[in-house]
Amino acid sequence: MTTSEWLDLAWPLLAGGLLGLLFFTGLWWTVYRAARSSRVALWFLGSLLLRSSVVLSGLYLVCGNHWPRWAAALLGFSLARLLVVSLTGRGRLPTEETSHAP
Repeated sequence: MTTSEWLDLAWPLLAGGLLGLLFFTGLWWTVYRAARSSRVALWFLGSLLLRSSVVLSGLYLVCGNHWPRWAAALLGFSLARLLVVSLTGRGRLPTEETSHAP
């Protein structure tokens, strides 16, 4: 691949990463809010539909019918997942006790 072809994949990689950050931080926020709500199913269903439609629309706009762009965008999306998991902690949600400073 030439340098220009590699640079052509930088935008989908970045867009996939940003969409992944949006998707997975949205998921974290949904779990946080749903845990404190009496309408858990509504939170999860609404969030899933919104997050999925935004991400799929964004990926299609960026990648179109070019599989190398899709591969780069999905790599960025996966890297964003790793970042969000490392920042939020696996399986840990802020609780009432830990979310307020003494």
